[in-house]
Amino acid sequence: MRGDTVKPVKGDLLLSEPFLADPNFERSVILLCEHNSNGSFGFVLNKEADLQLSDAIDEVQNYHQALYVGGPVQHETLHFLHRIDPPFNDSEPIVNDVFWGGNFDELLSLINTRQIAANDVKFFAGYSGWGPGQLEDELEEKTWIVYHQPTAYQLFDIPAHQLWQEILRNMGGKYRMFSNYPIDPRLN
Repeated sequence: MRGDTVKPVKGDLLLSEPFLADPNFERSVILLCEHNSNGSFGFVLNKEADLQLSDAIDEVQNYHQALYVGGPVQHETLHFLHRIDPPFNDSEPIVNDVFWGGNFDELLSLINTRQIAANDVKFFAGYSGWGPGQLEDELEEKTWIVYHQPTAYQLFDIPAHQLWQEILRNMGGKYRMFSNYPIDPRLN
């Protein structure tokens, strides 16, 4: 079941409604990594930073992977999602063989010895967070569209600049129509 009537759970995607005016979340797709009575957090999957991972971490050598802006909270922190099998020690399962975090030294070793494909891991500066009840309020205001059980392919292989539109298009119905809305209808 998909759409704006679904209650989100860990592993769901939150897609911003087409006319969300907040520049932090315009046309964003967020993977929800935690959602409970204490609050919620996740990472914006489709907002690339102007940096690559090697620009942010000295220990990374000749690895040209985009760094994403995970959200407006704590930009000085680094997080990663991956689909490495078997997962790293301390990785947290999120959805469909997708994991959050894990042993960073182990990851760096795999990166520097070219044992990991660039499209099997995404790095984020910061994250998106909501306090208790805040996300539920935003859902009632129809700020977000919930997409249940995304695939690893959707999270890692669809180009970031196409992700919002592709997910909505695949949802069909009114969401397919939303996928074609211009950012500024006055320019249409």
